Amino acid sequence: MRRKNHAIALLAASIVGLTAPANTAEPLGVHPGPMSRREAYARVDAPTALGRQMFFDLSLSASGKQACSSCHDPNHAFGPASASPVEMGGARLDQPGVRAVPSLRYLQAAPAFSEHFYDSEDEGDESVDNGPTGGLTWDGRADHGKDQARIPLLSPFEMGNKDEAQVAASLRKAPYADAFKAAFGADVFDHPQDAFDAAVEALGTFEQSSADFYPYSSRYDAFLAGKAQLSAQELRGRMLFEDEAKGNCASCHLSEPANDGEPPQFTDYGLIAIAVPRNPAIPANSDPDYFDLGLCGPLRTDFKGRAEYCGLFETPTLRNVALRKSFFHNGYFHTLRDAVAFYSSRDSDPARWYPKNADGTVDKFDDLPRAYWPNLNTDPPFNGRKPGDKPALTDAEIDDIVAFLGTLTDADQAGH
Repeated sequence: MRRKNHAIALLAASIVGLTAPANTAEPLGVHPGPMSRREAYARVDAPTALGRQMFFDLSLSASGKQACSSCHDPNHAFGPASASPVEMGGARLDQPGVRAVPSLRYLQAAPAFSEHFYDSEDEGDESVDNGPTGGLTWDGRADHGKDQARIPLLSPFEMGNKDEAQVAASLRKAPYADAFKAAFGADVFDHPQDAFDAAVEALGTFEQSSADFYPYSSRYDAFLAGKAQLSAQELRGRMLFEDEAKGNCASCHLSEPANDGEPPQFTDYGLIAIAVPRNPAIPANSDPDYFDLGLCGPLRTDFKGRAEYCGLFETPTLRNVALRKSFFHNGYFHTLRDAVAFYSSRDSDPARWYPKNADGTVDKFDDLPRAYWPNLNTDPPFNGRKPGDKPALTDAEIDDIVAFLGTLTDADQAGH
């Protein structure tokens, strides 16, 4: 098992991390004396409400037709409603993205990015390095919600604003502009950078709203609490999910409550390489010299040239995964069953997943240059299987795991 369970951060940590608004006598995140839990939560009400309004505000995009919610649909666990591998954006909504849109749910406990993670149980043993861990987005380049919120607002293929001042100008004209000034200072719009920083702070605070972003209302949560039963198939799926000799899914997608009783997040926040097939439906991939290498670029630039990080992508939570219509960072797969089957037989049946070369051989790992193949994860079931070997899971066992994953859908998403 690559990771062991570890404690989950609490929401209170986000409350004390709020930045101070401009020109207020008592800035957010600062208090003259001891603060009760009720007071602490009251102090995030204003930015939470503003963040919610901004999240659905089309006018904050250069096109005037795209909001955060356009891609992060609350009816799809704040993930995409479409099956498209990438979404369109930009000033005229004609610029394709390069990665699948992730869900924004269950990110509240994600730790800041670190190149090296040592589990608390291995404290003092630096030989047990679990490698890069944490951060938000597919390559972990944002540490906090406010950092992540900056990315789509200014991305040329997302909301398409040319700079922070353009966002601030849109905020000045928004119907909630007076509420924005009340929360962040009467002259906040006189300082566009301050206005932009306040906006992403509010968006990040909204994304810490438990009812919206981490309700823990799935049937599996009820099962863990002793308030629901799983079917025989779902129980078999859970066993296979956790069995290190079968699916071994739980080695990265932690399925047991944390030591402090916090419900499982179904991710260890690690970044790994598994060589998902290249997706020809992504326009950027029409260039044979273009490769999305995750942690080492092109969107993340601080590890450019670090060959040992090329091909690594964030391990997403599997909560609400059954709602998705495209899977992995490039949206190559369009059924959850295929996504599970890929893990089971990537190495034992590569011809099923990868295209053929002109000479008829299989172009294995076609979206990861050979120089980076040493980075591929080698935990079971990726542990030495050869073409023609028995796959890790039978068809019936794959169906069982898919059935179990269906129990991770939150109650408010029923029917979507």
